[in-house]
Amino acid sequence: MIDTLCLIGGLLLILWGANALTDGAASVARRFNISNLVIGLTIVAFGTSAPEFVISFLSSLNGSAELSIGNVVGSNIFNGLMIVGCTALVAPIPVGKGTLSKEIPLCVLSSIVLFLCANDMLLDGDNENIISRVDGLLLLGFFAIFLGYTFAIAHKADETGEASAPTVEVPIWKASLFIVLGLAALIGGGQLFVNGASGIARSLGVTESIIGLTLVAGGTSLPELATSISAALKKNPGIAIGNVIGSNLFNAFAVLGCSATVNHLPLGNINNADFFTLITSSIFLWIVSFFYGKRIINRVEGVFFILCYIAYTVYLIMQQ
Repeated sequence: MIDTLCLIGGLLLILWGANALTDGAASVARRFNISNLVIGLTIVAFGTSAPEFVISFLSSLNGSAELSIGNVVGSNIFNGLMIVGCTALVAPIPVGKGTLSKEIPLCVLSSIVLFLCANDMLLDGDNENIISRVDGLLLLGFFAIFLGYTFAIAHKADETGEASAPTVEVPIWKASLFIVLGLAALIGGGQLFVNGASGIARSLGVTESIIGLTLVAGGTSLPELATSISAALKKNPGIAIGNVIGSNLFNAFAVLGCSATVNHLPLGNINNADFFTLITSSIFLWIVSFFYGKRIINRVEGVFFILCYIAYTVYLIMQQ
């Protein structure tokens, strides 16, 4: 019971903290005339991925490697299948040419890089699969490249005169308070969530990898799910693709990169079936967008994505 309360309480704190941090940081950024596009691709992306970052980072510090890796892999699978599928059910998702030719391939690349970093036994003949500190630094290098690409896109958009959305002016002291309280809620809620999830896993005899790939992954992906569904309801479903891709790249490169740099991460029960599912979900997204929907993911294809995620979850349960 205590573990369940810690899990729920921690998740609520994380969600509130991510929202407060995003609002505060965006307000401060606008004070310095930073463009909407840069804010959306950096601050908002970090805000929706902050729960994954906190959970994986603290899990790494606490020695719960399977929870840390499972959270990232599971969240990216959830994003690519369940969130895209649910959003497509609400409204068909248009996919831009740039997204199709650049961002989605980057998402596929991030999945393949994770697969390579996690296969020491297969590629090097080692005795154990570990995402090492060197792997972590490599992932952070990829993240730096992605940030450079993001700012290049933002600069190009600024030169074309991108319109800014009207925003309510927030006093600097209030924005700063949001940032401080948001960070505190993220850290405190993250610790509660990790403790609760680990306790539930032990009490049920379930491995931390399963908890990380399902319960923790789904919970920490709630900000992305809420953002995408909200965008679809507001007749702007195209935001969903950017939200999913940005979150997945941040998770794979920044979240797991930082976690592995702090402490090497043995994979334990997380295996290639999970990484193949991650890679396949990214490839499905590209194929469906390119070949079948004329750069539109429709409701039928959305159902297909949801069924794929359900099948993966059933597979995990049967393997337990």
